[in-house]
Amino acid sequence: MHSLSKNARIAGLFYLLVILIAPLRLVYIPSKLFVDGNAAATIDNIAAHEMLFRLGIAGDLITAAVSLVLTFTLYRLFKDVNKSWALLMLMLGFMDTPLYFFNSLNDMATLILVQGPDFLSAFDQAQRTGLATLFLKMHNLMTFASEIFWGLWLFPLAVLVYRSGFLPRYLAVWLAINGVAYLALSGAGLLRPEYNDLVAGLAFPCQLGEVAFALWILVLGAKQRKRAAPAMPLAA
Repeated sequence: MHSLSKNARIAGLFYLLVILIAPLRLVYIPSKLFVDGNAAATIDNIAAHEMLFRLGIAGDLITAAVSLVLTFTLYRLFKDVNKSWALLMLMLGFMDTPLYFFNSLNDMATLILVQGPDFLSAFDQAQRTGLATLFLKMHNLMTFASEIFWGLWLFPLAVLVYRSGFLPRYLAVWLAINGVAYLALSGAGLLRPEYNDLVAGLAFPCQLGEVAFALWILVLGAKQRKRAAPAMPLAA
């Protein structure tokens, strides 16, 4: 296996890990533990399934670490295509890691409030529930803010894929559409939350661009296109 294809498969492996781990806290845990419009029931569910909630925190931290390695492996893969675009992708992709770590603090604070240790005895149950709900809502809003960078880094990545010559160009188009979808999700979540469900439904097929890209480079690697042989001069 040549080094280009090897580097592509390594990047694909890390990309797939991010795709598999990130939904644990983003999708699965909210669907299992959070009850819309009922803060007390949500907090009771977290208390009853504390280990699952802790796994969500761990999942976010692992996602942050793997995402950092992913960004670096993609930089190595594309730096010879265009170093400026590769550096821009690296910088925007790097933001994923501190945002995940910072947002995990909101869940950690929620967990402490749910546990109700002695040093929180000055707060009654209703106050602890209110504070825990506040941190959960901050986590949700921070996720919408993070989607700005989840979208932006896909644009230089799309340019690099398009120019690379060793990956299909339709993947570049899909990645760019995926980036627009993340920006739309962020805008709806921060500015017009009443349209969250509508935008999420429209954005879902667009977000499969990352899945297609990750699976392509993991399974098929990267193949440098052969340059056409120069035409032979005509005989005099």
